[in-house]
Amino acid sequence: METLYRRPLPEHNIAFSSVEGRALFQQALVDGTAQSFFALSEQFHTQAEPAFCGLASLVVVLNALGIDPQRTWRGPWRWFSEELLDCCVPLARVRETGISIGQLACLARCNGAEAVVHRPTTDSLESFREAVLLSCRSTDGPFVIVSYARDALGQTGDGHFSPLAAYDGAHDRVLVLDVARFKYPPHWVPLAELYAAMLPLDPSTQQSRGWVVVDRGIRPSLAYFVSCQELSGLELLEKIDREVPAHLRERAPQSAADAIRAFAEVSTFGGLEAPCAVRDSGDDEPEKVRALRVALRLTKVHQIIAETLAEPKSELAAALLLVMPEAIWGGLDAPVREALLALIEEAWQTPELVEELTYVRAQLHELLRVSRAG
Repeated sequence: METLYRRPLPEHNIAFSSVEGRALFQQALVDGTAQSFFALSEQFHTQAEPAFCGLASLVVVLNALGIDPQRTWRGPWRWFSEELLDCCVPLARVRETGISIGQLACLARCNGAEAVVHRPTTDSLESFREAVLLSCRSTDGPFVIVSYARDALGQTGDGHFSPLAAYDGAHDRVLVLDVARFKYPPHWVPLAELYAAMLPLDPSTQQSRGWVVVDRGIRPSLAYFVSCQELSGLELLEKIDREVPAHLRERAPQSAADAIRAFAEVSTFGGLEAPCAVRDSGDDEPEKVRALRVALRLTKVHQIIAETLAEPKSELAAALLLVMPEAIWGGLDAPVREALLALIEEAWQTPELVEELTYVRAQLHELLRVSRAG
């Protein structure tokens, strides 16, 4: 197999470390439009796989925003890395095909950030310039990640993601922190050309590419989250919609407890417990997390599930049951459904659980929305 060591930048792309590139950066510093560079450059990261440019760009931005992933990376350290971005799309699938701009935004929101997608088909060049200026004048976010077609900039390859780190107003150029550092160094490109490079359709979605504005959002969930290690968000939700009601019909539960046990069966043997996972904060579990997990175990829903499932499966099945869409229970006899919903409502009244369950339910809704939108 032919091997490669980097690619030469096209002439109109200016390498950051070149004499001209340094002059552009110096002017941006004077103009105050390189403030974002420092936080992003501290976290600048080379993508770990050829198709991980979206994940790598998000790793840079999430760490630059100072968001705590509430999950361990190595040893005792909590830190974003590509393997922690296992929501929305299975990592094995990302390794093969990459991600879309909507899926990148989904990953950002699942990990405690706000993310707004913009496309050149609906947002003007001036809107893009304003987003870049706002970001580049800020030291701590929001940050901009662009999704563009490399060949439109004269580069080799097709779709690519990278963060933007500085803007030179005199020449209307933007600094791309290319996360494929094995291929191209950070470089300056004309902002209008980068905007035009977002117009070609992404074959996976048949929509234009674009840019994502990422900022701090609500914190990540403390303990529970939806992990798409085997199924995409849409596949997971379709599996839930299909298999849970079918199993309930087969079991024909005569009480709320029977319905809960039936859900525990399908969540375990149907493989649905895998998407609901517990964040690993290491041996020194924070007091708030301990209180949350104790509160979940004290709910009647968990106590019934624990009759047949051991930890951690009982805890995960209970968390998953409590965030299910109400329509899942529509096929139950009315008295059974009302009794079950009363137990679910009782759990939602527990102060330690409300914020956490709200977050995980919102994550499920986000998975469905983004998966359908592409």
